[in-house]
Amino acid sequence: MLYTPAFFAMAIANLCNLASFGTFFLFPLFISNHGGDQADIGVVMGAFALSSVFCRPSISEMIDRIGRKRSFSIGSVCMSVCPLVYVFFRGDLPSFYVPLLLIRLIHGVGFAICLTAAFTYVADLIPPRRLNEGIGIFGVSGLLGTAVGPIIAEATLRYADFQTLFLVAAGMSTVGFLIHFPLSETYVHVSKIRSGSFFSVLKMRRIFFVAILSLLFGFGLAASNNFISPFAHEKGLRFISLFYVAYSSAAILTRLFGGRLGDRLGEKRIIPYALLIMGAGLFSLIFLQGDLMLLVSGFMAGCGHGFLYPSLNVLAIRGEPPHIKGKITGVFTGSIDAGVFGGSIVLGCIGQWIGFPSLFMAAGFALLLAFGIFELEVLTNRYEMISLKKEK
Repeated sequence: MLYTPAFFAMAIANLCNLASFGTFFLFPLFISNHGGDQADIGVVMGAFALSSVFCRPSISEMIDRIGRKRSFSIGSVCMSVCPLVYVFFRGDLPSFYVPLLLIRLIHGVGFAICLTAAFTYVADLIPPRRLNEGIGIFGVSGLLGTAVGPIIAEATLRYADFQTLFLVAAGMSTVGFLIHFPLSETYVHVSKIRSGSFFSVLKMRRIFFVAILSLLFGFGLAASNNFISPFAHEKGLRFISLFYVAYSSAAILTRLFGGRLGDRLGEKRIIPYALLIMGAGLFSLIFLQGDLMLLVSGFMAGCGHGFLYPSLNVLAIRGEPPHIKGKITGVFTGSIDAGVFGGSIVLGCIGQWIGFPSLFMAAGFALLLAFGIFELEVLTNRYEMISLKKEK
């Protein structure tokens, strides 16, 4: 059975944490309000992803050692406490730059634990023949969270201030912690089983291939996560959350109506189209002038994301034993975070030096590059199969 009470409980807990995370899509405005520029936005937002990247090997080991549920508990505590610290940051950005970076790093660790543990938890619950559907539907909870988060943030900032927003973000993660707490563990570590290290798993050809695609996917995500709000603000657009609502709505629709498509056709047939659609959505932001283009761009990028995330995840974990699923999920999510970190820094510099249109053009090219790498790998595999048949 796929849709169990445990599945839904973890989905709601994940929604709460992602909604808390989603409120920080407007955090670049906090940085700007305190005297930061686009490069500062890239560094501060990138610090969140940086910690996720560097701690991912230890997080993955922890999830396979102490369990998925216990790990999620630790991550939820971080996600609940860190927003409370932001309340105390006041004055000009230089006066609290270093402490801010430190808290962003810790906040990123908490988010990385929650995300990796949650997806590993549900992967243990899902029947193998329905992996694409199950991962995709579970991912709806995160997409709803990232849609609701910016809406809550925008409404809060309209009637209150960032200090209030940080309290709201902390409250949402606390609700997620309380909801998941009664759940049972899905995997108990057996000391006799040798699972290998994070890096030995990364060296597996298929996992490394997924890691490269995920890295470029993350580079594109850096543009939509970190630079939509300042770009829309620069253009004088009032409803910045339109992009995120369209993005998440499109991604959710692809999961609900196309959730079984990947299981029927195979994730390898879905991935290239998803890369092109998401890339086109990012490219279209070059022409942003009004709310309509913000809506269209968000919808296209969201469609690509909706198919791409579960397909890449399933491509990585399909057929693999439970005792290394935490590490594989860690490689997948960690590669995305690495792309988000690198993208935040690189795109922030591009935006500072050349402007926002060039920034989104570079993000779109990252998805095109991923498409090219995918097609090259397909051709290489075909050539190897032909060579093997000739040898026989």
